[in-house]
This record gives sequence, structure tokens and C-alpha cells, in this order.
Amino acid sequence: MSLSTSPTGFRQRFIAGETLVGTFVKTPTTHSIEILGNLGFDFVVIDEEHAPWDRGTIDAALLAARASGTAGIVRVAEPTPSKILAVLDDGAAGVLVPHVSSVAKAKELAQACRFRGGRRGFSNTTRAGDFGAVGVWPHVDAQDAAVTFVAMIEDPEALDEIDAIVSTEGLDGVFIGRGDLTVALGAPAMDAPEIMSACETIISAAKKAGKPVAMMVANADDAKRFNAMGATTFIVASDQGFLRQAASKAYSEISAVGAKSA
Repeated sequence: MSLSTSPTGFRQRFIAGETLVGTFVKTPTTHSIEILGNLGFDFVVIDEEHAPWDRGTIDAALLAARASGTAGIVRVAEPTPSKILAVLDDGAAGVLVPHVSSVAKAKELAQACRFRGGRRGFSNTTRAGDFGAVGVWPHVDAQDAAVTFVAMIEDPEALDEIDAIVSTEGLDGVFIGRGDLTVALGAPAMDAPEIMSACETIISAAKKAGKPVAMMVANADDAKRFNAMGATTFIVASDQGFLRQAASKAYSEISAVGAKSA
């Protein structure tokens, strides 16, 4: 397993501030993950929060991610230790956790991701422990080094504690949830001044704490803008979005041929 493929390798690259590109996967099947991995995407985010994933389909998806050389991150449906434990045991390279709106929540979730100094439930008879092939303490050390915990900052109240949240021990970085912030603040668009100001506040706090920032971006220009602000990890579209875009283009082009020949 190469450094870029391994869970530990993803965390190292993320913390180091390398430019990483991923996408959400919303269709509960392995095939899109294989395609995306083979194309070279650095990671995929299996979206349990906003798509019909369950424990079984997530398990298969994480195997597909490993097989195709991309890091499998899971956006868990709920910010709870039990959700985190399940996907980490199944071999996730990390978790993207929604609604981390306080220091207390950030600390609880960081502990759920770690054995040493944390409260992650132990089992090495899982994919993460090579189904029992890895001993107790080697498993503990490997997982503590590998697992990436990214907190989603998407609630206005999180901004009041943002310096303390991003400084939480065991928190590797943050993802700015512009969509939820836009709705919560009643802003007209995700690039409205109040949303951009919130992004600047979060990125500034992350910089001071030495933590990387991930963003959802629409295109290369969007990525360049946020990269200039300090973001280094980018999520673009989703498997469904890519399908819709390509299908729409193909339908428009081919249907136009028939219209011209009629």
C-alpha cells in the first residue's frame, strides 16, 4: 500500500497542507468510488449524513476505496462516538463530523477518534486491525497515527468559540460548511459578505492553530480564491453531480443532432 493510499498517508498529507482534491459519494455503491480512485482523486467522502448509506454499504465502500487507491473518509450522519467507532473499525481513513459547534463537542469527538488519551472502543478483529492480525498495541499506535478527524464548522455559535475549537487536541483540521452557514445566517448566497467574513474568521483561527482547512468548491476559480485565503483541501461536486453534468451535456449535444436533421 502506497503512502498516498494508506490511511496514515492521507493524514500526513492533510496535516502537511498538501493540495488534496476529493468529492462526495452519495450513491451507495462501490463502482463510483473505483472510478474516482482510478482517476486519481486523493480522497472520497462517503456521505452518510445526506445520502442513503448504512453500515453494510459503508463497509463495502471503504474496501473499494482501498482497492482503488483513494482515501475513504466518512461524513457520519450524527456527531456521536458510536457512529465514529463504526466507520473507523470498518477501515475509514478518517471522519468528517457535522455540527461541531462547541469546544465540548470537539473534545468529545476527538476522544472518540483516539485510543491513547481518548475513549475509542477497542477491537482489532476488524478491517482496521487486519481482522486480528495486528496486535493490541501496534493496532492502537497505527490507528492513532492514521485516523483523521475533520470537524465541520457550520453553525453560527461555533464562530464564538472558533479559536478554542480549532485548538482542540486530536482535531486535525476543519471543513467550512458554507451551505449550513448561509441558511443559518439567512444570507442571500454562499459568497455573500457575511459568509465570506465567517470563512475568513475560521481560516484565520485555523492558521493560528496550525490546522488545515477544507472547503467545498464549485470550480478551479473557487478553489484558487480559497487557496489564496489559506484552504488546501478541496471537495468538488459529487458522484451524482458528475453524472448529472455529463448526462446533461451528452443529452443536449445528441438531441440537437436530431433536431438539426429533421
